[in-house]
Amino acid sequence: MDVSLFDFDLPEERIALRPADPRDAARLLVVHGDGRLEHRHVRDLPEYLTAGDALVVNDTRVIAARLKGQRLRTAGPAGIELLLHRRLGPDHYSALARPARKLLPGDALVFGALKAQVLARGEAGEVEVQFASSGAVLDAAIAAEGEIPLPPYIAGKRPADARDAGDYQTIFADQAGSVAAPTAGLHFTPDLLARLAEKGVTQESVTLHVGLGTFLPVSAEDTAAHRMHAEQAQLTEAMAARLNETHAKGRRVCAVGTTSLRTLESAATPDGVLKPFAGETDIFITPGYQFRAVDMLLTNFHLPRSTLFMLVAAFAGLETMRAAYAEAIAQGYRFYSYGDACLLIRPQ
Repeated sequence: MDVSLFDFDLPEERIALRPADPRDAARLLVVHGDGRLEHRHVRDLPEYLTAGDALVVNDTRVIAARLKGQRLRTAGPAGIELLLHRRLGPDHYSALARPARKLLPGDALVFGALKAQVLARGEAGEVEVQFASSGAVLDAAIAAEGEIPLPPYIAGKRPADARDAGDYQTIFADQAGSVAAPTAGLHFTPDLLARLAEKGVTQESVTLHVGLGTFLPVSAEDTAAHRMHAEQAQLTEAMAARLNETHAKGRRVCAVGTTSLRTLESAATPDGVLKPFAGETDIFITPGYQFRAVDMLLTNFHLPRSTLFMLVAAFAGLETMRAAYAEAIAQGYRFYSYGDACLLIRPQ
């Protein structure tokens, strides 16, 4: 498909720089299967779910993946910044470096008390680095020396601060490994979860460690030429069985965020049965895709020409989502990671 079909104009002032407070006070645009739109708030979500429905969240945790330090050589130190985006082993990471073109294999890097060495340099600023520590010790050092990597459309307008350390983690965050938050989960509060539980809505967790590729605009002119970055995902056997039972009973599965949806769709067989899944997924969902595992999707408002906007267009229809986004912009909805949400309901 022509990527220009997924383009739209977004005023700069629609980009949210802070989340709603409380989180579930964010606005919610409900997009029904027939294209009808409703203006609500995230706290109203229980009204759209019934007893026996399952809410599936992503329990990944954002790591302090941005490291600022020095490259050491005999000619003298030079400033360097790494953005860790994929763990390759207990002490190995793939990272984006800035500046990258002067880095060479063997270069020593220092980030406070954290030491590393460049093993290889690839294209587009990507490097492979090996740290002097590994495992849990390395995790603790990264947490101490790094900072939360806010998306560029926020970081370009203000620096990260102490508030972001909490604001940019979901209430479900448990499994460390993401470089970006699964942003739909940012809208949940203990009160909202309690009201969903009281209604009989079950909650399940999958894990997908969000990488850099998820949020990048597509540079190709045709979707067929785009390749997704692979990301680590997991759905346990017990959770797959419970979600299969949900569908067997005629109830619905609501994915919280595109990462949860992509995990479920990666784990689903062609006939819609969920199987345990643990590994990499590079599933790229565009209009024409036949959804197998998800009936409802709660998600934020996404970038023009992004794989995420393509996914929601596949879920609810391209023209429906173009109309929904136009309405959201006209009504002053807040976009991107800290912005408002929409609830997409597929026809039964």
